[in-house]
Amino acid sequence: MTSMDELMGLLRIHVKRGINLAVRDVRTSDPYVVVRMGTQRLKTKVINKDINPVWNEDLTLPITDPAEPIKLTVFDYDTFSMDDEMGDAEFDIVAFVQALRMDYADFPDGTILAKVQPGRKNCLAEESVVVLREGKVLQDLCLRLRNVECGEVELQLEWIEVPGCKGVSATPTPTA
Repeated sequence: MTSMDELMGLLRIHVKRGINLAVRDVRTSDPYVVVRMGTQRLKTKVINKDINPVWNEDLTLPITDPAEPIKLTVFDYDTFSMDDEMGDAEFDIVAFVQALRMDYADFPDGTILAKVQPGRKNCLAEESVVVLREGKVLQDLCLRLRNVECGEVELQLEWIEVPGCKGVSATPTPTA
């Protein structure tokens, strides 16, 4: 269990949707997403018979180490056998946390605080921007799934401050 001294805050991961996910049943799949960070594991609901599912579901992770990668795996739910993997991806929140540390109080709405380019060291399908929207720092990600023939998952990250925690300014984040 994480103590309040170690906790920096909460990361809300809004799992928006899957795009062109792999077929694992006869003509379709029953996908759900599992998000892992360290020993923490959260999952979305199952969307039946849909390779372009819309989850629109929030998963919230307590964050103690912003440099630790977050792993996402898509599974196909099967009633009578083991669920099939439908690909995985990994992302980090280093740029997101660095943007949170900026003094953005006077910035106009829509200001881009950081950009992360797709590359060999991440699973981004396209450029990801960290933006200030209605006083909140948000990051939209489109992750290309690995170890599978096709599929992407769209997410949005949002930081939730927790009173009594050390917050994001307390610990320097190593640069990637």
